Amino acid sequence: MALCPSRGAANALLIKSFKINNLRNISGTHIEPIPGLNCFIGPNGAGKTSILEALVVLSKGRSFRSGQIASLIGSNSNNFQIIAEIECRNGNLHRLGLERDATKWTARHNGENIVQISELTRLLPHVLIEPSSHLLVSGPPEGRRKYLDWCVFHVKRGYLLLWRRYNRVLKQRNAALRQSNAMMVESLDPQLIELGEQLHLARSEHASALSATLQKTLPKFNKMLNEIKLSYRKGWTGESLASAVQDSLIRDTERGATGPGPHRADLYLTLARAPAKERLSRGEQKTLTAAMVLAQAELICESGEPPILLLDDPSSELDDDHLGKLLAAALELGLQTWLTNTDMSPVVASCGADYALFHVKHGSVIKTVTNNA
Repeated sequence: MALCPSRGAANALLIKSFKINNLRNISGTHIEPIPGLNCFIGPNGAGKTSILEALVVLSKGRSFRSGQIASLIGSNSNNFQIIAEIECRNGNLHRLGLERDATKWTARHNGENIVQISELTRLLPHVLIEPSSHLLVSGPPEGRRKYLDWCVFHVKRGYLLLWRRYNRVLKQRNAALRQSNAMMVESLDPQLIELGEQLHLARSEHASALSATLQKTLPKFNKMLNEIKLSYRKGWTGESLASAVQDSLIRDTERGATGPGPHRADLYLTLARAPAKERLSRGEQKTLTAAMVLAQAELICESGEPPILLLDDPSSELDDDHLGKLLAAALELGLQTWLTNTDMSPVVASCGADYALFHVKHGSVIKTVTNNA
């Protein structure tokens, strides 16, 4: 399938330079990606996924892979460093850096220390498809809440603070429930309800936009999925969170945990009025996941800084046809795309878009080809 060259790249977020030191098996490398499609090719264990992992760690302070942060630190020293030079859609240049050892981190923006990783997150948004991403469809609600929250964070100022305040009050209320401290529970309820309603409103508004965007995105992948419906479940029954919290008080006290609230919210996916995960094959679930991630990216592009698209071993998730459609849609949005694979995908080799090819071996990265379409 031929891909169209990226028409929106001039208005996209671009990583212009990326340095990794002592992260897993990457002792030190300097990558200069192109605005369009960047392919990292090499055998299993070469360090391809670690490159994408480093980008995610720089963006959000933690990995998308399992394991403690200490497992990221290579053998050359007791810490790792990640540095990126980026150009935002408005043309401004930023230098971002993160250094981390087993117990603490230091982050910088244009040479100045920062105190919140979220400052880097705001400047370096990303969306990711990796081998376990199909759990967005088939897994528990927590993954779909994170997916929704990640998007709302990037399009709604103040959302992170609201999310943190709600979760802090929720933890305090749960602790009071476990201690059977009725007075403390009563004093926390007004905050929980007010913050919970605000969190719900922000999520609900965005879920509606996400549903509409997904309906436009699905036909790009598979017309068989056109009947998929996405709806938002707020995490309690009835109109009022205050009534739900009051009605659940005895049960909450017995369990030592708060039942109703946005911490129980979900994005509910249905096909022919049944849960989508029960009707879709594993391949269809992966295709739906790709469409959801692309819809997420499109909404972030409309309201915030365009994200970097990271595709870890997408050939194991999508056949050539669906991978080609994903790349075409991503490049149409102007997303700088980083893709890993064990060999050169025919989809990339025959595409009509600019791409750069990097070979990864034993933690070393060498640019071998730049194809200018």
